[in-house]
Amino acid sequence: MKYDYLTKEAIEAFIKSALEEDIQSGDHSTLASVPADAKDKGQILMKDEGVIAGLEMGQYIFEQVDPNLKVEIHFKDGDLVKKGDVVMNIEGSARSILIAERLVLNCMQRMSGIATHTRKIVDLLEGTKTQILDTRKTTPNFRMMEKWAVKIGGGNNHRYGLFDMVMLKDNHIDYSGSITKAVQQTQAYLKENNLDLEIEVETRDLDEVKEALEVGGVDVIMLDNMDYDTMKTAVQMIDGKCRTEASGGITIDKVRSVAECGVDFISLGALTHSSGILDISLKAVK
Repeated sequence: MKYDYLTKEAIEAFIKSALEEDIQSGDHSTLASVPADAKDKGQILMKDEGVIAGLEMGQYIFEQVDPNLKVEIHFKDGDLVKKGDVVMNIEGSARSILIAERLVLNCMQRMSGIATHTRKIVDLLEGTKTQILDTRKTTPNFRMMEKWAVKIGGGNNHRYGLFDMVMLKDNHIDYSGSITKAVQQTQAYLKENNLDLEIEVETRDLDEVKEALEVGGVDVIMLDNMDYDTMKTAVQMIDGKCRTEASGGITIDKVRSVAECGVDFISLGALTHSSGILDISLKAVK
């Protein structure tokens, strides 16, 4: 469940759009107060501790704003950092540094918060076979960075969007009439359109697990909002015939016990919709 979404074109398009949102008619604070020929230095400083993420993204932003900026990175994405660490130095046009500052910090703070949260969850599952997945519960137009941060934190990416995997959730099944109808109609659709996509089916109880197994052709069965005993029984019923994913209401206190049911994956929307940030700042160096 890994997708090649980190393309140069996608990153550049995001940066262009984000800068346009922020700058529009001009960064008048900077244009008014800082001489056009001013050359200065800055440093990105940790005011928090955790897993740093977004260093590579920050470099892309600085370089897209001004290719003449000199950027020096002192850690790798995924490293543990502490308060007071200088993670990046920048040198060049003072105007360029100020124009890029907020976008760089917004990305790095958000990505580092997600990576830190993800690492904490992943560490709790040490010794199990279960992998952590993100979801599509992401910030509109910021999904690429959020999913990138999950990977940096040691998690794995689920489908990127609606186009790269079939996921038949409760509403699809209810609108179709049954799991059997939903899967069979999907199989016909994929064949007709010459699409090679995995099929995942959400199940809410053991009867639906049984039906998903009987219809055949299902790659992943999601066990949604099941209690421990039901989930363990479901994993035993599936018995390796397809992969299993636990989802729904799984908190940090429950994640280890869910993994011990034997599921292949646990998907957590909270990685992207409920992670905090790491406090990071950019300071002028004189």
